[in-house]
Amino acid sequence: MAAKIILASASPFRKALLANAGIEFTAIPADVDERALEAPLEGTGATPEDVASILAEAKAINVSESRPGALVIGCDQTLSLGDRVFHKPRDKEDARRHLLDLSGKTHQLNSAVVLVRDGETLWRDVSIARLTMRKLDPAFIGRHLASVGDKALASVGAYQIEGEGIQLFEKIDGDYFTIVGLPLLPLLAKLRELGAIDG
Repeated sequence: MAAKIILASASPFRKALLANAGIEFTAIPADVDERALEAPLEGTGATPEDVASILAEAKAINVSESRPGALVIGCDQTLSLGDRVFHKPRDKEDARRHLLDLSGKTHQLNSAVVLVRDGETLWRDVSIARLTMRKLDPAFIGRHLASVGDKALASVGAYQIEGEGIQLFEKIDGDYFTIVGLPLLPLLAKLRELGAIDG
């Protein structure tokens, strides 16, 4: 019998990706303080990709501790522009600043996925997408944020590519799953290799 699969995330987007792929799983959000985990990494030379991987692993281990035998999927995503790492905007004004800072530039989404069983990390992957935002008029940013409402506060870049956020971009290099925050193709390959799903 295949291992029970748990997604250590509350993200409706990640849950939908796994469900649409036909994976049977239970979603149990991890109880970790991401900013507290990130703080000691500052100044250590940890890359945005490292940070995403470390946070994904912490989430998976957190849930794994109380679910013996289960295969736990941990995920995290960072958005980086050069050396700067963006976090989810605190409010609409913060979202507006995010979009102004990203306007006309190419940023990177670093999506980490980790598999853990009984507190042991079995596998990790970081997939990267590069997104080039078109030069945005400040008045347009205001109208866009008014249109999308609080959804702008739900993701690190203050946009959802699967919704009106697509209008902000002129070029995208990377797959949809990486952008949404769950690198599905490498994950499915590993789940098949582990015998956790039919392959």
